[in-house]
Amino acid sequence: MTEALKETSGPYVRTVVAEHISDVIREPPIARIVSTVLEFALKSRASDIHIEPQEIRTRVRYRIDGVLVEKLVLPRTVHDAVVSRIKILSDMKIDERRIPQDGRFNFKMGDEEIDLRVSTLPTIHGEKVVMRLLKKTGGIPDLTELGLGGLGLKNLEEAMSRPYGIILVTGPTGSGKTTTLYSVLSRINKININIMTLEDPVEYQIAGINQVQVNPGAGLTFATGLRSFLRQDPNVILVGEIRDSETAGLAIQAALTGHLVFSTIHTNDAATAIPRLLDMEAESFLVSSVLHVSVAQRICRKACPHCKEQYTPTPEVVADIGEVLGPLYDPKTPIVLFRGKGCDECSHNGYLGRIGIFEVLKVSERIAKMIISKATARDIEDQGVAEGMITMKQDGYMKALKGITTIEEVLRVAED
Repeated sequence: MTEALKETSGPYVRTVVAEHISDVIREPPIARIVSTVLEFALKSRASDIHIEPQEIRTRVRYRIDGVLVEKLVLPRTVHDAVVSRIKILSDMKIDERRIPQDGRFNFKMGDEEIDLRVSTLPTIHGEKVVMRLLKKTGGIPDLTELGLGGLGLKNLEEAMSRPYGIILVTGPTGSGKTTTLYSVLSRINKININIMTLEDPVEYQIAGINQVQVNPGAGLTFATGLRSFLRQDPNVILVGEIRDSETAGLAIQAALTGHLVFSTIHTNDAATAIPRLLDMEAESFLVSSVLHVSVAQRICRKACPHCKEQYTPTPEVVADIGEVLGPLYDPKTPIVLFRGKGCDECSHNGYLGRIGIFEVLKVSERIAKMIISKATARDIEDQGVAEGMITMKQDGYMKALKGITTIEEVLRVAED
């Protein structure tokens, strides 16, 4: 092992350290390829790396700002060796190629360190590898940095300050739910509060918080872990996801017995989280008494600040903006939108970085009554809007009018 790519073994996971990048040329070819793939991911702010075997080549794609881009093509002849190298680093079986495997290792370059969650999958052309990059260095963004503001932020902060109840964050996979919850926990993390999390997996480590990773193989599921948590004298509990009726029931019982419970649920908008809980056999009168807010979110790419330019939208786009924003839109104000031209900073795609778009449904007295009467998600959403809730699409359009993102990007992630 050269100085350029050094391995150290900790109690649980191997760490790969890129100490002297100039020495990478002295590495064996396969180790050099893997090192280059990882370094590029770090420099380009990628969240995932896909190494995909094809008939005559192997392509490497990176998910940057939520979009997959192809950045590297490898000869098909090196594919098996590259996969074996990654398997060795991840403590997988290199001679087992017929079934999927999971592993992990750390990679350090300079002051940056990332945790890589590795998954292999046999395909007709060989094993595909996907690596999820989780940064271990760098702070957790504040709620305002994520894109929350106005009445939505105020309602969420009010719910966070309560001693008990449930706060739900909803959205599909990859919509930033976990980051939002970590941001909330970081804000309420104080010496006099016992915060416990049950996650799958633990994505970021936060000092002062007791974080537990589920292990279904050993019998540690969200439900069994939550039962144990209640004997650990917690003030705040984060359950990574409410997936079944048992977890939903335990989360509600924890809230009823004086705990503040945070969790996620897979729904497309904030209001639909309520019927989903009821589908999981949660009692409507209990849900109405413990649920404080439901936050739905998506992540949009931000227009590149280095090359964005103003333009006047077509009458059709102006009409659409007026229809979506409704009373939030002043027809007397001329509409100017922004888009990135493309530059070296944004790899010529016009976008750089990401921002969240949100809707925060506060469970008011009126909405609580609607939950008890098992009103539809649409009726609950309409009531929320009547009480001042801004929908995700409206939030996105307002961010587009401010030049933070583009209308096209909002429609890409928030269109029904």
